Amino acid sequence: MRITTDTTESRRSFFCKLMGLAGIGWAISKLGINEAHAKVDSKYTNIMPNVKASFNHHLAYPDINLTAYVHPLASVIGNIYLGKRVMVSPCASVRGDEGTPIYVGDYSNIQDCCVIHALETAEDGHEVSKNLYEVNGKKYAVYIGKNVSLAHQSQVHGPAVVGNNTFVGMQALVFKAVIGNNCVIEPGAKVLGVKVADGRYVPMGTVLNKQADADNLPRITDAYPFKQLNSGVVHVNVQLADGYNQKIPKEYAGGKHH
Repeated sequence: MRITTDTTESRRSFFCKLMGLAGIGWAISKLGINEAHAKVDSKYTNIMPNVKASFNHHLAYPDINLTAYVHPLASVIGNIYLGKRVMVSPCASVRGDEGTPIYVGDYSNIQDCCVIHALETAEDGHEVSKNLYEVNGKKYAVYIGKNVSLAHQSQVHGPAVVGNNTFVGMQALVFKAVIGNNCVIEPGAKVLGVKVADGRYVPMGTVLNKQADADNLPRITDAYPFKQLNSGVVHVNVQLADGYNQKIPKEYAGGKHH
């Protein structure tokens, strides 16, 4: 196919602009604006406060532990807490600008293209109680416990609770639901409006929206093939958080931080 002069010039202009943006990105990285723990308000950062609205009268910055890691292509916005060694992978969105607060416990991981968001928890200064769950005496729009894995493309939409040591599989959904400790939500399962007891699993592709069905979920036994899956995933992701935070051995980092 023949390329006209106009097309060539257009492409040249596009690539010049692209290189200019890359240069801006490099300069920003040198300034440290996109560091995972930076509490900044800038159009160049992926970590920022919410905006004020009728359902959110106050600005809140993400509270991110220094040992957590947020990839530059992920977004963490508003009233969010990320605990120790939490790993937030590329294209994940943790958005505390509507329902708040959102809590992610120590050693948990939020993998590529995951979404954590929540329905509004206030309107004109009045609490919307139905969109909050209480955990350990505090109310949350979304509460993710310790050692939780949210696998690629999964969604946890508040009001929701996911207990400690639980695995939420690829493309699974948790909405208006409470998931217990030591559970497995297998890939593609949808959990809506129910409570799942500790130590249960939701089979792949299940649509679980009746409490009677939730009460009869199979228990995780030693014979269950995914019993140890989450511990392995957590093991990997805390090391990724450490590594991307430049805590890798010097011999692998060329003896200096970049």
